[in-house]
Amino acid sequence: VQLVESGGGLVQAGGSLRLSCAASGSTFSINTMGWYRQAPGKQRDLVATITKGDFRTNWTDSVKGRFTISRDNAKNTMYLQMNSLEPEDTAVYYCAAFVGPGGRRYWGQGTQVTVSS
Repeated sequence: VQLVESGGGLVQAGGSLRLSCAASGSTFSINTMGWYRQAPGKQRDLVATITKGDFRTNWTDSVKGRFTISRDNAKNTMYLQMNSLEPEDTAVYYCAAFVGPGGRRYWGQGTQVTVSS
């Protein structure tokens, strides 16, 4: 499974960005997908996840109500709509896919999101 993120960039506080994650390869084996982020000098943390069949979501509290995660299984693509962005959202955002019965996690290369104050 290969994952490619896009849509990052520089935005002012209060602005919006939409990230995309395109999956290729053995996409039929992908189950849950998710977004993670890593700020400079910090560990990589979960932002949100979404299941494959029923689209159940799981969120970190700091982005609830501002970010929306979605996926289009027909297009093998996941999205993260980010609204009301804050400087604290600045990070490299990574797409992840949990694959197969064992849930092996695959990562994308990351996309930089920078929010200026």
